[in-house]
Amino acid sequence: MTTKLLLAMSALCIHTAFGQKKLDKSIGDAIGTAQKQYAFLATQVEPGAYPKTFVNGKLETSDSGWWCSGFYPGTLLYLDEAKPNPQLKKEALDFLSDLKKEQFNKTTHDLGFMMFCSFANAERLTPKPEYEQILMNSAKSLSTRFNEKAGCIRSWDSAPWNKAAKDEMPVIIDNMMNLELLFWATRHSGDSTYYKIATRHADTTMKNHFRPDYSSYHVVVYGLNDGKVHRQITNQGAFDESAWARGQAWGLYGYTLMYRETKDKKYLQQAQHIADFILNQPNLPKDKVPFWDFNAPGVPNALRDSSAGAIIASALLELSKYSDNEKSKTYFNSAETMLATLLTPEYFAKVGENGGYLLKHGVGNMPNKTEIDTPLTYGDYYLIEAMKRYKSY
Repeated sequence: MTTKLLLAMSALCIHTAFGQKKLDKSIGDAIGTAQKQYAFLATQVEPGAYPKTFVNGKLETSDSGWWCSGFYPGTLLYLDEAKPNPQLKKEALDFLSDLKKEQFNKTTHDLGFMMFCSFANAERLTPKPEYEQILMNSAKSLSTRFNEKAGCIRSWDSAPWNKAAKDEMPVIIDNMMNLELLFWATRHSGDSTYYKIATRHADTTMKNHFRPDYSSYHVVVYGLNDGKVHRQITNQGAFDESAWARGQAWGLYGYTLMYRETKDKKYLQQAQHIADFILNQPNLPKDKVPFWDFNAPGVPNALRDSSAGAIIASALLELSKYSDNEKSKTYFNSAETMLATLLTPEYFAKVGENGGYLLKHGVGNMPNKTEIDTPLTYGDYYLIEAMKRYKSY
C-alpha cells in the first residue's frame, strides 16, 4: 500500500469519526474575531514598528531586524487568506515594503522567521518575481552562517549573555524553523546547496540536541574552529537539563517539516518521538496547553505558555497527516484539545483587549524576566496557522 494511500485513509478515518469537526464553527467565529482584533492592532502601530508584545498596558514594538518581525505581516496575510479583508492586506503589504531590506541581513539565523513567514506567504498567495527574489536573497544570506566543521547554521554571535566564547558558536533548537526557507530556495532555483545545508543542520541537531527521552536542550555550543560540542545548555528554560516547552515545540515543528520536504523516514520518526515525549509528559495539563517549562518550579501552579501550545497544535495537525491511524488520531485529538483550550476566554482575548493581540498568557524568556505572562506575536501567528490547518484537514 502506498504512503499516499495510507495518508488518505488516515485522514478519512478522522473525518468519518468526527463528521464535521467539532471546532469548525468555533474556529470560523475566532477568525472573524481575529480580523477585528488585528484591525484594532493596526491602529496602534506606527509604520515600521513591528508588534512584539503588550506589557503593563503598553504596546512593545521592534524594528525590522528583530527576529519576530515577520510574524505580524504573516498573520495579516493568513487572516486575509481566510476571509478577504482589504484593510488587513494593505497593512501587510505596507510592512512587507519595509521588511524587504532584511533579505541581505547576514547577522542573524532568524531569516526564516523574518522572511519566510512573511514573504513566502505573500509569494504563495500572490506570486511575484519580486517576492521570489527577496526569498532567494534571504536564503543566500542565511546560508552564509553555515559552519562546515560543525555541520550546522550558527545561531547567535558569541556574547557573554549566551555563554559562548569568541571561538565558539551557539546553535539553538529554534533554528530548525529556519530550514524551510532553504528548502524553498532549492525548489525554486534548482540549486541543491540549500537542501544539503538544511539536511546537514537537521542531522547534526538530531545528534547533539536531543536526550535519550527525545527532549531537547535549547542550545548546543560548538567550537567555531573544531566543530566539536563544547556544552549543551538551556538558556531560556528552568535549568540546563529541563524541557523548555517552546524548545520542544520548535523541535516538533522542525522535524515535521523536515519529513514533508525530504520524505526521509528518520525525520518522521524523530518528529513522532518528540510528539510522544510531549504528549506523554506527566506535567502536561489535561487541557494540553503546556507550562512554560515541563520541569518548571511550582508545577502545577507554574505559568502556561500559550505560544508553545499554538506551535505544538499546528505541528501535530501536520504530523497527524503523515502518521499511521492510531498515532494520527492521537496527534489530531491532542491538537484539537489544545486549540479548544486556546479559544476559550481564558486565552483568547476580546476585541480591543490584550493590546490587540489574540492570545493571552505567553511566556517569552522567564530566566531573563522578559515577556512574562503576556501576548506574543508569534503565538498569534501559529494559532492562526493551526486554525487554518484544522479547517482544511
